[in-house]
This record gives sequence, C-alpha cells and structure tokens, in this order.
Amino acid sequence: MILKREIRWVIVVGVLSCLAWAHFSHAARQTVFYVSTDGNNSWSGRLPASNSNRTDGPFRTIAQAHDAIHALKKVSGLTAPVIVYLRAGRYELDAPLLFTPDDSGTPGNPITYASYPGEHAILSGGHKIQDWKIRSLPHHCGPAWATEIPQAKEGRWYFHELFVNGQRRPRARTPNSGFFHVDGLISKSKPAQFKFHPGDIQSLWAQRGDVEVIILLKWVEFRSIIKAVDSATRTVTLSAQPQPWTIEQNARYWIENAPDALDAPGEWYLDRHTGELDYIPEPGEEIESAQTIAPALTQLVLFEGHAEKGEFVHDIHLKNLTFADTDWSMGPEGYIDMQAAYDIPAAVQGSGTHSCSIENCRFIRLGGYAIAFGAGSEGITITGNEMTDLGAGGVKIGDPKIPSSEAGATQNNVISDNRIHNIGLVYPAAVGVWVGQSHGNQIARNEIHDSYYTAISVGWTWGYGPTAARDNLIEYNNLYNIGRGLLSDMGCIYTLGVQPGTIERGNICHDVSRYSYGGWGIYTDEGSSDIVIENNLVYRTEDGGFHQHYGAQNVVRNNIFALGKTAQIRRTRDEQHLSFTFEHNIVYWKNGKLLEGRWDGNYFKFDHNLYFRVGGEPIKFNGLSWAEWRERGQDLHSLIADPLFVDPQHGDFRLKPGSPASKIGFKTLRSQGIVR
Repeated sequence: MILKREIRWVIVVGVLSCLAWAHFSHAARQTVFYVSTDGNNSWSGRLPASNSNRTDGPFRTIAQAHDAIHALKKVSGLTAPVIVYLRAGRYELDAPLLFTPDDSGTPGNPITYASYPGEHAILSGGHKIQDWKIRSLPHHCGPAWATEIPQAKEGRWYFHELFVNGQRRPRARTPNSGFFHVDGLISKSKPAQFKFHPGDIQSLWAQRGDVEVIILLKWVEFRSIIKAVDSATRTVTLSAQPQPWTIEQNARYWIENAPDALDAPGEWYLDRHTGELDYIPEPGEEIESAQTIAPALTQLVLFEGHAEKGEFVHDIHLKNLTFADTDWSMGPEGYIDMQAAYDIPAAVQGSGTHSCSIENCRFIRLGGYAIAFGAGSEGITITGNEMTDLGAGGVKIGDPKIPSSEAGATQNNVISDNRIHNIGLVYPAAVGVWVGQSHGNQIARNEIHDSYYTAISVGWTWGYGPTAARDNLIEYNNLYNIGRGLLSDMGCIYTLGVQPGTIERGNICHDVSRYSYGGWGIYTDEGSSDIVIENNLVYRTEDGGFHQHYGAQNVVRNNIFALGKTAQIRRTRDEQHLSFTFEHNIVYWKNGKLLEGRWDGNYFKFDHNLYFRVGGEPIKFNGLSWAEWRERGQDLHSLIADPLFVDPQHGDFRLKPGSPASKIGFKTLRSQGIVR
C-alpha cells in the first residue's frame, strides 16, 4: 500500500514538473514588447518599466511596437508568438492603427496586443480640451465655459462629440427634451421641404449653413442641413430627401447645432466660423478639474486585407483593451438612413481578415459602430466584450451586397458572450448585431439591451431573391428593453430573405416597445424563409411575440410567447404556399388579440399548441371560435388550458407540477437560464 502511494506521488510530481516546464518553455519562447505612456520610442521596448538609469524600457507609442514587430519579421521571421503589453493609461492615436497582410502572425505564432496583466490601457481617438475660461451666454443665465479651437476656425478639426469626465454631452439642441412635429408630411421633392409650427424653426439658422434637423421616420433617422426658411409660409427647405417609403404624418424632429439652442446644463456648441467652443457645465463640475475630450478620429483600428488578391490579414488578436472617443461625420447633404444605420463605420473595422479575435475588450464613447468585419473576413472571434455608450450599434458582419467570389465571402465568424447596451445615441436605428450577406456565423450568449431599434438583424435581401445569408445560428441571447418607444417596425431578432439552415433557438426576448407600430419579438420580415425558430422565451412585447410579414417554410416550435399587449401572433401577407408551421408552443396572454393580420388562406399549419387567456374571456382565432378554427384543420391536437407558470407577471415561466404543457409535447426550456 505504501509503495502504491509512493508511486502515485512520484507520478504527480512528475506531471506537475512537466506542466511547470511547459509553462516556462512557452513563456520563454514568447517575444514580448511593452508600451507605456512613460516610455520612450528610442528604447528597446523589451522592459515593462524603465531601468534605474532610464536608458532602456518600454516604447512610448503603439505604432513603435507595431514597427518593431515588422522589423523583427524582416530579420528572422516569426519563430515564436509575439505579445505587446500596454501599460495602464490613455493612448491618443493620431491615426488609426493599421494592420495589413504583412503585419500578420501565423497560426502557431500569433501577434497579440493586450493590456498589461492587472492594468487597463485605453486607445483613444480624442484630444484633451484645455484652457477653459468662464463666460456668460445670451440664452443661459448661469456661467458657461469657453475656449478656442484654432483648428476648427482653420477648417482642420471640427468635431461632433464632447465627453466630459467620461460622459457624453449633447450638442446644443432644441427642444431640450421631447420633439417638434412636422405640420403634415415631408414633401417628396428634391430637396425635401416641410411645414413647421410657429416658433419651431428660425430663419437665421439657414444663414449659418450648419444647423441640423434630425427627423425620426418609422424605422430610420434622417439628418439634414437647414438650407432655407420661409417664415411667411412656415416652410423649411432641407439639404436632402429621406427615403420615400419612410415618410410619415406629423413626424417628430429636433434641431441640433444652433447657437441659440445652447441653453441647458450639459450642452455645448462649437462655432466653426470663430473656433469658439462653449459648454454649460452640469451641477458640480469644476472648471479646474474636469477632464474634457473631443474626438479627432472616427476609427481606431483597421484590418486591411485584399480578399480578391488572396492577401489576408490573419492571426492578430486584441485583448483586454478599451477603445474610446471616436467621432461621427456626415456629408454636405446630411445622412439618409435606409435601415439599421448599416453604412456607418466602426471603431475597429476589417476586410480581408482571417483568424483574428477581439476578446474581453471595452468599447465606449464611440460615434459609430464598435466592430465591423466584411468583404472576405472569416474565422473572426468577437467574444467577452462590453460595448456601451455608442453612437451607432455593436457589431456588423458582412456587407449589403452579395460577394462576387468565394474569396470575398464573409463567413464562419463567432460573436459570443458580449454585452451590448445603451446604443444608437447618434443613429437610433443602429442594431446590436447586424449580419448582412454572410453565412455560417454564430451569434450566441450575448446580452443586448437598451436599444432604440432591433437587437439582432440577419440578412439583407428583401423578398425571395438571391442571398448569401444562410446557416447562421442565433442562440441563447438575452435581449431586452428593445425599441424603448422611439422608432417603429422592429424586433428582438429580425430577419430578411431566404435563409436555409438559419436557426434561432434558446433566446430570451422581453420588453419590446415601439412608437407607432411594430414592436415584435421574433420578426421574420420580407421573404424570410426556411428558418427554424425553437425553444425561445418571448414576453411583454407591444405587438406580439412572433410576426411573419411574408416568407415560406419557417418552423416555429417549442417556444413560449407571452403577454403581448396588442396581439400575440401576426401574419401580414397571405401567400399561396406554406408560410410556417406553428407547433408545440405555449401562447399565454391577458390583453389583445391572439391572431392579427391575414389568416384567410389557410396556408399555415398550427398543431400541438397550448393556449391560455388570463381572465377566462373566450378565445377567438381570427374571429373564429375554437370549434370553427379546428374545422379548418388547425390545432387538431392542441389545448386551451392554464400552463401553470410560476410567476409570469414577473418573468418566471417555470412550469408548476401538473402543467398540461407535457400533453402537447412541450419540452422544458432549460439552457442558458431560459426558464428562470
């Protein structure tokens, strides 16, 4: 017995020794460079801190580390993994950090840029604003701060964002809260015009040439310059025309960047003619200690491969970094959104990129999207990141156009375990995760909340035409506080076009609210087909848990749809093919209709479902009784009974013992906290 113990101990010691040696060997064969805000670009960059004589130590800039790796590759090639550790601090970038195919690592020897262990490095696209002085303003009775920005007067730097003590501050705006309303409709002329109510728009704003009107139209925003104002007819002429299909009656709008709108704490105004920057401080802000940053860049990191030439950026990883302080911009005619602000650039953006990753990073105070990869990007991993305080949305994958070759396809990427929230602060129509003409992607275990529009959008073909969006997996995401009553026509998960192999499963979606119409949970829009929707929990949506505009052969099974406000299930277009199969679902509600829209053609199949309306009011199936509905061949094996949820009003949809759900073949939702 003693001998056996001794043998086991020798084995354990041997294994531990091997593991220790493997760790030491791995660490020893890494090439490590260091960067510090206290560093020097003439040093070797091989020490984490300066030596006692300050003759050697870390680099001062990330660009110098980038150049050092490039030089190393030229001399000896990559014989070991390379890691660049950034010590704590804020690194102001003069230009985006650029990675080309020549900067790539190899599958066995990747290149990693990361914060030093236990520290946090910030890559900033902004500059500090200093030399503030106190002054008075004509439209504000309290003190304001002012400083000069010579580059603005010279036309070299004009910014649209200002961050004070780490918080985004609004440009001068009127009204300070709420909206003005168009008097009627925006014209379809080029440029567009509309009538305004008395006192809402001033004629002097047109003379300045840079006062903006931001209009909310159905599912988009429209940003335009005020070009002319006719006070007699109360007509304003804009610099552009919105998409005609988004125009709505009495649309909401507000005005930005008018000097006389600078009248509330937190607001600021930069006069591009004089270069003067004015800011009204929030209560408690001190002019001596406030840290004020204005962005100079719209992007921070670029991966630029050439997919059509077979030249890819690859094996580069970004870890534990913070990306912050980017701007947004628009052309002289403004910005015309089509949907999802899909064309807005990202702080970290790539094309022709393979096998790269962005892990455990933070994206904050950005003017556009956080991350975007398209045009020949494959094997990208975006995981464990937080993205918040964003002008647009979180992640974009793919492009709006179908790739012309396999090399240009964006495919097989992973977006998982990210937290994306408080987005759309400049472009309200931006989404948490957008996938265009791209396939084979996994969107999993993300938490997306507090958006003004859709959380996850997949596909970019309207109707039954060609598409590259297929085989995408959308699973175990937690999606809530979507829409927040600002825009219309949205869902937690939104799809477009024929998508064979696409699966939406195990997602939680709740609390979806819209402005005038269309606050849905799972929304299969124009042409969405061949999609499996299963094991999802959807509740407290304004207009229903599931809506199919039109499509074919979708499967909706084993979901819980609960507590829709105006309706539970909607089908908009009646087409002469099987729209979807709806089976093994639980539908539970108190208010609104069970079915809304077009249900006359019977080109759908309902069966093995469980329905229950709280309060005992008779259930109508598009105006039909239970018996009449079944006479049409629908729900022949379904039940009307209380599913016995534990506490549905507070989001607890666990089933009590004795639930009739088992009688319809419903399988308990277990994974990723779906039933809580």
